[in-house]
Parts: sequence; C-alpha cells; structure tokens
Amino acid sequence: QVQLVESGGGLVQPGGSLRLSCAANGIGIRNSVMNWYRQAPGEEREFVAGMHPDGTTTYPDSVKGRFTISRDNTKNTVYLQMNSLKPEDTAVYYCNAKMLLQEYWGRGTQVTVSS
Repeated sequence: QVQLVESGGGLVQPGGSLRLSCAANGIGIRNSVMNWYRQAPGEEREFVAGMHPDGTTTYPDSVKGRFTISRDNTKNTVYLQMNSLKPEDTAVYYCNAKMLLQEYWGRGTQVTVSS
C-alpha cells in the first residue's frame, strides 16, 4: 500500500520560509515523478513543483525562484523549500507521486502566510 505523508506546514509571516516534507512508503521516489500541488479555498488544485527520476525539475512562474523541490533517496522523502512566502501562497499543499499509470496523493499540510 502506497502512503505519502506530508509534514512541515504552519503559520509563517510574509517573506518567511518553510520546508515541507513528503515521506513515501510503498513506492520508490527515485523511480517516480514526484510533485507538489496546492489548493486554496475556493480554488482549483495547482501544480507548484515537480521532479522527474532523472532529477529534472519544473516550476510554474508563480513560484519559480522562490520554491525548490528536492529529494533524499536514502530517506525516500521529497522536500519543498519555500522562500519569500507571500499571502497568496496560503493553501493546503499536497504531495503527489506518478509511476507508470498509477497516481498517489497525500492528505496535505496547511500553509498559512499571514502577519
């Protein structure tokens, strides 16, 4: 059974930083496309970062230069480093894994950017 467990969310002031973690069980992150998505209240779920098995990363313009996805294969964990946070980054952040034709989601972690 595949499980993705996010952690690291919380309340941070504008301009601050957070690092989210996604611990994977039942799936090898090095062989999967690992992604982070977010969903704000009343909004569609939005892609924020992705990493392919070869290490290639992708970001939308809204977070490029501020967010960084990385992974630790020894811990089977993916990270999302978020810097220069803005109030519009407030959302529930979800970890996503895609391998072959299967797709898996974590339950999410809340990030709130507010003064």
